[in-house]
Amino acid sequence: MSVIRWILVILMIIDSIALTALVLLQEGKTQGLGAIAGAAETYWGKNKGRSMEGRLVKITTVLAALFFLLAILLNLKVI
Repeated sequence: MSVIRWILVILMIIDSIALTALVLLQEGKTQGLGAIAGAAETYWGKNKGRSMEGRLVKITTVLAALFFLLAILLNLKVI
């Protein structure tokens, strides 16, 4: 295997572990019966993008995109 392929494999392993850990750290998306009555609309619900949970969602999205990119690159026959 070439050096570039080994680097991509190592990046894929690190990305997979990080992605798994971040998904496990996130809370569930279900809001229960409070969503029916509109009780879920709180300050934390409105500013979720600025909270730690919002950052976890953004980082998870980036790592998932990197995972798919690495998977495509590793399946190319050129490398």
